[in-house]
Amino acid sequence: MKPVHVIGGGLAGSEAAWQLASAGIPVVLHEMRPVRKTDAHETDGFAELVCSNSFRSDDAEYNAVGLLHEEMRRCGSLILKSGDDARLPAGGALAVDRHQFSDKVSAALNEHPLITIERGEVDALPPEDWDSVIIATGPLTSPALSEVIRGLGGEEELSFFDAIAPIIHKDSIDFDTVWFQSRYDKGEGKDYINCPMTEDQYNAFLDALIDGEKTEFHEWEKETPYFEGCLPIEVMAERGRETLRFGPMKPVGLTNAHDGSRPHAVVQLRQDNALGTLWNMVGFQTKLKYGAQGDVFRMIPGLEKAEFARLGGIHRNTFINSPRLLDAALRLKALPRLRFAGQVTGVEGYVESAAIGLLAGRFAAADRLGQTIVPPPETTALGALLHHITGGAEAETFQPMNVNFGLFPPPEPPAGKKKIKGRDRKLAMSQRALAALDLWLAQARLAA
Repeated sequence: MKPVHVIGGGLAGSEAAWQLASAGIPVVLHEMRPVRKTDAHETDGFAELVCSNSFRSDDAEYNAVGLLHEEMRRCGSLILKSGDDARLPAGGALAVDRHQFSDKVSAALNEHPLITIERGEVDALPPEDWDSVIIATGPLTSPALSEVIRGLGGEEELSFFDAIAPIIHKDSIDFDTVWFQSRYDKGEGKDYINCPMTEDQYNAFLDALIDGEKTEFHEWEKETPYFEGCLPIEVMAERGRETLRFGPMKPVGLTNAHDGSRPHAVVQLRQDNALGTLWNMVGFQTKLKYGAQGDVFRMIPGLEKAEFARLGGIHRNTFINSPRLLDAALRLKALPRLRFAGQVTGVEGYVESAAIGLLAGRFAAADRLGQTIVPPPETTALGALLHHITGGAEAETFQPMNVNFGLFPPPEPPAGKKKIKGRDRKLAMSQRALAALDLWLAQARLAA
């Protein structure tokens, strides 16, 4: 049997390769690192996490991304299994030790007898004898391949900037000032380090943040928009003096363990490795220059002597206009032997990227086995996300999207009611989704 070629060893490409191999299809997985490096990656491991170490909420009943987690687990996802195996305390979220996570994904792919790893850049249109290809090159697609993709689609590529949050050594944090607590005491109740601010401290920090020296963009980059779900901290600050207090620095659900006070604002740190020695500044993606980061972030109470294991940074992401270019099975309409997966399709977030890789792998496997491709129902998280990027979104205004309940068809209200509201609505959609997914998986097994 001819192999399917998967280009890109990030979360989407790794998941696509795993799904194919699990279906008995040989795979050639192409990864350009370390032959060609990127601006954001530090290793040559598969599924390296370059931004946050969180897969966000793991609540499968009342949160859309948590529901997506559960659906992927039921589909045999390598990314979710590795995430569960490398899990760290994070309240109701699924956060992972980024090195353990990548090591587990890499080991699984390297050890699978049907997966062949080829290191080196694919910088041209895949040759015609590659009759089934999944392009999962992610937000950091190489310039050469970006040009190929743009030529195939007949459109200008779309792009935006994505920022990375700093990571701090725990032993440099002042625990006479900070305390452990999860918001509303969720999870273990003590999964985050909290740095409190008074109103005066908050205002001084805000002024320094806005005035700090920023990374300058090239002329051709200046019109590139940010993704709203991953804004640099200083961009949020420029939108209004209270913006951060209603965003990553919101103080609700937290009480200072040292004196029982309610802080005016709070900076939270989340564990970043299994040893608990590294902590990530939650929501503090930044385009401040390195020197300014040290000066500004050490104004935060408890971080006056902070030592940074990694400073924040900024990189350019690219994505295609999927509603216009792709069919419902993620194939390029202009050249159907090519499929796209992951963040390059216009989904945002680790889990969403891996989810589209999962679907691309399953679709390519069905093609290779001569089976009819049946997408998951739109009532599932997988199906809702797929539908959004392949036709549900307006092509003219298409922007990256996280999974959310707004992508789902509304649930049918029970007899005698006009609609279901609030948490009941979310629970109804989640229960409906998992029932529909189980039926879809059962039908796929029967077809096989």
